[in-house]
Amino acid sequence: MANDASLGGLFQGNRKPTQFGRIFRPDPAWLARAEPEPILEPELEVIDTHHHLWDMPGYRYLLDDFLADANTGHKVVATVFEECRAMYRARGPQEMKPVGEVEFCAGVAAMSDSGRYGDTRVAAGIVGHADLTLGDRVAKVLEAEVAAGGGRFKGIRFGAAWDDDPIIGNSHVAKGPGVHRSAEFRAGLKRLFGLGLSFDAWIFHHQIAEVTELARACPDGNIVLCHMGGVLGYGRWAGKRDEVFTSWKAAMAELAKCPNVSVKVGGLMMRLAAIDYLTLPRPATSQELADAWQPYAGTCLELFGADRCMVESNFPVDKMGIGYAGLFNALKRIASGASADEKKALFSGTARRVYRLAID
Repeated sequence: MANDASLGGLFQGNRKPTQFGRIFRPDPAWLARAEPEPILEPELEVIDTHHHLWDMPGYRYLLDDFLADANTGHKVVATVFEECRAMYRARGPQEMKPVGEVEFCAGVAAMSDSGRYGDTRVAAGIVGHADLTLGDRVAKVLEAEVAAGGGRFKGIRFGAAWDDDPIIGNSHVAKGPGVHRSAEFRAGLKRLFGLGLSFDAWIFHHQIAEVTELARACPDGNIVLCHMGGVLGYGRWAGKRDEVFTSWKAAMAELAKCPNVSVKVGGLMMRLAAIDYLTLPRPATSQELADAWQPYAGTCLELFGADRCMVESNFPVDKMGIGYAGLFNALKRIASGASADEKKALFSGTARRVYRLAID
């Protein structure tokens, strides 16, 4: 990443009392205070469907850094990289700059595939970015990303997450409400789906209906909802947990009626604000995190089924509040009542199908 502003103003370079919605560099000494836990179901294969790699001033998180987290006991067989404005091209047309991120990730994936970095196939799937508001003109960007991905480029994320409360911290491409409804965006989305690529939707909970509209307008399009719909619990949403949950659940129930939509289970650490992690003497235990996330994750599994749900770490973002081992222990606790087939789908099978991963 070129500078801190490339995270849309979210990055903060030092620890301070929790500012939800902002990214902080994790504190290794604080993470080391976590209560020791055995790894639950260590032989269950995991595909981490949402993590980042970046190199910004004062905060580097690259292949070795991710593997240090992933190699802590869970059987992570593959991952999907998620766009974060990493390594954009410095030159050329503005709309083509995101191609640089795909080029970078394809290189990381090639390193991982060499076997010299262990068994985990890092960036087996690459979700990049393209400005879908370019309409039909986005086709050349997508075609360049397909070429750069070497068979690993699976689709794009367009972060339309937007709230009118300035405390929230919006996506860097979210310029206001209703972007999904514009004719230009719909034309760009049609180009994306025409190439057989997927669309990762990053929104906040009060925008879920926009994704439902997209899914109904494009019934053959493959849509993935990030972070269980971006439930907010701070700013103007603070103290409204029950109200927010009720409206979120109703919106998710409507979205679940669209068979072309799947959901990433995880990613609530800095938006739900259920755990005030920067004020705690130690990270949450996996049971504490499972208890905080269970109402949302359980609802996703109930509404969408394991065949349309897949786990994510959202690392290194969620590393602000818990280590990788504890996070996946929490997700396994949440799924403890599922059948063996349901666990297989949730932790790896759905990801293989939805992101069309060639990792066997």
